[in-house]
Order: sequence, then structure tokens, then C-alpha cells
Amino acid sequence: MPLRRVEWDRLAGVIAPVSLVLGALMLGGCDARLAPAVPLFGAYFPSWLVCTAAGVIGAVILRGLFIRIGLDDVLPWRLAAYASLAAAIGFLLALTVYGR
Repeated sequence: MPLRRVEWDRLAGVIAPVSLVLGALMLGGCDARLAPAVPLFGAYFPSWLVCTAAGVIGAVILRGLFIRIGLDDVLPWRLAAYASLAAAIGFLLALTVYGR
């Protein structure tokens, strides 16, 4: 059953302020002091970029270790395994260092 005009106007009068308040609350995470940025070489880099780089470097180091101990030869899908290791290291760094 479709809403009558009076019911729709009343509903729109409630939805508009609620959506305005919810939108304002969601934009609160865009505050400059809460932005996850890291100063490197005089510029601000997003923290996810730093975590990604650390994850890739960590996966390369682990690959060298795995080759040395012979574990690299028995990995079934090497690309997926090392990509997962890089992601895990990046996520762990993001959670422990930045708390996000």
C-alpha cells in the first residue's frame, strides 16, 4: 500500500535531520589530526602505504629465509603464499602501530 502524501511529508521531515546528523558523524573521521599519516622525508604518507611497503619487504625477507631452510620448494602456490604473508605483515603492523 503506497504512503499517503501526509504520511510521506511527516516521514521526510524525520529522515532529513537524521540523515544530516549521521552524515556529519561519518565525516568526523576525516579530521586532520585523526588522519593516519606518517611524515617521511618532509612529506606526509598515508599509513597504509607504509604498512604495504613493510609487508612487501617482510615477505621478501621471509622468502629468503624459506629458501634457506628449504620450505620454499614445498609451497604449493608460492605467489598466493607470499602475497598472503605480505598482507598479514601489513595488517599486523597497521593494528599494532596505528591501532586501525
